[in-house]
Amino acid sequence: MDSYAQGETTPALLEETIGANLERTVASYADREALVECASGRRWTWAELDRDVDTVARGLIGAGIEKGDRVGIYGPNSAEWTLVQLATAKVGAVLVNVNPSYRTHELAYVVNQSGMRMLVSATSFRTSDYRAMIQETADQLDTLQRVVHLDDEHSWAGLLADGSGVSEDDLRARSASLDAHDPINIQYTSGTTGFPKGATLSHRNILNNGYLVGEACRYTEEDRVCIPVPFYHCFGMVMGNLACTSHGATMVIPAPGFDPALTLRAVSDERCTSLYGVPTMFIAEWALPDLASYDLGSVRTGIMAGSPCPEEMMKKLIDAGIDEMTIAYGMTETSPVSTQTHPDDSLERKVGTVGRVAPHLEVKIVDPVSGDTLPRGEAGEFCTRGYSVMLGYWDDQEKTAEAVDADGWMHTGDLGVMDDEGYVRITGRIKDMVIRGGENIYPREIEEFLYTHPDIEDVQVVGVPDAKYGEELCAWLRMRPGTAPLDAAGVRAYADGRLAHYKIPRYVMVVEEFPMTVTGKVRKVEMREVSTRELGLA
Repeated sequence: MDSYAQGETTPALLEETIGANLERTVASYADREALVECASGRRWTWAELDRDVDTVARGLIGAGIEKGDRVGIYGPNSAEWTLVQLATAKVGAVLVNVNPSYRTHELAYVVNQSGMRMLVSATSFRTSDYRAMIQETADQLDTLQRVVHLDDEHSWAGLLADGSGVSEDDLRARSASLDAHDPINIQYTSGTTGFPKGATLSHRNILNNGYLVGEACRYTEEDRVCIPVPFYHCFGMVMGNLACTSHGATMVIPAPGFDPALTLRAVSDERCTSLYGVPTMFIAEWALPDLASYDLGSVRTGIMAGSPCPEEMMKKLIDAGIDEMTIAYGMTETSPVSTQTHPDDSLERKVGTVGRVAPHLEVKIVDPVSGDTLPRGEAGEFCTRGYSVMLGYWDDQEKTAEAVDADGWMHTGDLGVMDDEGYVRITGRIKDMVIRGGENIYPREIEEFLYTHPDIEDVQVVGVPDAKYGEELCAWLRMRPGTAPLDAAGVRAYADGRLAHYKIPRYVMVVEEFPMTVTGKVRKVEMREVSTRELGLA
């Protein structure tokens, strides 16, 4: 049997804009709680949220923002981020998500590449002085006409005041002119080489992905979703915000940036029924010394994504009563989710796979060279097709054609294996695969094994150059508090007789933390560079 699968055709796709869908939710659940920002204690019902979204939307129209204009947002998670997300959707402006960790060089690139007219920005957060960086690059920002600072009362109030001459009918007319297939969002994906590419997504792309992900988690208006993942990425703004807006579930923002204690405090205080995170977030939360003091009894479900879930971590979640946790897999270019586990799937499915094809999508595993669909059980490149595939990379037809073939298949660059039941295992990036002396080694397998060592809290494995074998393995270890660091001999002693000799890492580096992207993905490219340099292997 071929490694091909087609998703269910129910529930039906939503053929409407994000604004129209929001208004249906508001009509159904006007007085229920829509949004909670824990840092400020502010709360909105759906009716109040829609009122404030409309105020921002009228401000955008009053400021001269036309349908299709690009409006950037630059800063950490906040209630205003959500307001701007929904308001731009109502006026048909294309929201450009600017990674909050970007510095001046990257900021200038995305402003100019997207042709951004307005930038809505925080003034500062942690080590980022956004106001200073925008001022520093002002003479390089060719298309930018206005900057609005969210946490500068005068600046934000000025945008809202711009809407005073815009009537409700004006806003309705604008919203009515929009189409579900219009571009509404640009998210820059950090390529490992060259400049980031702007994945361009439509209302239909992201509204349906949020909706169907929420359906998979069995969301209703009774659910309260804790969203500690960044809004600037699909995990936060699509799987988080749009899953909630399409179901009437409550969005809970635990903090501007990820903090394990504040996340669990929000879950406990707000009686959240769903918790999101990448594996490193869950690991950090469950490693808190006062974990037992948080009441997590309300949590039923959630989504873990971004990288594979270690088995030990999933067992801890199930032990805590969170037995409907789902695993999702995808990428920005596919809005993002292509596969997801079912809440009732077994532990083995949740830790060993990323689930099955999501509704209204197709997936296949192909030979990366020939493009032929492979038999089930054979590893190859994961490809997907359907409503979720991006419109393209903004203003870059060449890169779009490299990623999406003539038949509409998105080539992900990820290695996957599909089993007889259609469950997919992601075994790594094509470029992460280590070839040692002709043997193909998938780091995920070695990471899973080393994670079973009682003293290891987290582990990542990368390939480093080797004169004899071409590549050798290097394991980066984070040790549990109070344990002695392991060296290469200790790892070898633990693995000997349990892993094939060529899979045992030759090098070991004990670190406090891994280099990460803001979305919580481990930067293996950087780990390879650091390992190569520090081990003198260049």
